[in-house]
Amino acid sequence: MVVAATDLTAGAVLTGADLGLVTLPASMAPDGVVDDVGQLTGEVLAGPLRRGEPVTDVRVIGPGLWSRVPPGQVAAPVRLADLAVAALLRPGDRVDVLASPADAGAAEVVAADALVLSAPPAEATGPAAGADGGLLVLAVSAETAARLAGSATSATLTVTLGPP
Repeated sequence: MVVAATDLTAGAVLTGADLGLVTLPASMAPDGVVDDVGQLTGEVLAGPLRRGEPVTDVRVIGPGLWSRVPPGQVAAPVRLADLAVAALLRPGDRVDVLASPADAGAAEVVAADALVLSAPPAEATGPAAGADGGLLVLAVSAETAARLAGSATSATLTVTLGPP
């Protein structure tokens, strides 16, 4: 199966040098593994990988990642104001998204119990984070995605974590 040859960050475009092959008994291989480095070359990582981790279909942006969106929901990108908060999150977490307009005294919940599909790694939140820092992809209803998009233009967005 294909594994990461080095530690890789979310958003990395995979090259042959980033990937290696290992042989394991079929019973130990996770679902969705790939056995051809060429099949993953040029794909974009949805989340970080450690050296030696298998590269499965849900680790790259595409049908594998989007297949985790529950029926009746959509994948919505959300950029948080505080990059460090985004780095606390991992795919599979559940969050409430809060919007705080500049002139409001309190924040409003604009998305409740949203499933985190993709989150930036901790190293993507420092001064060099650039445009990629703070970006989450959440699974929400289409109506909630519209509220999130509207709130992003006029309010500061943050999240609270719910129980696992």
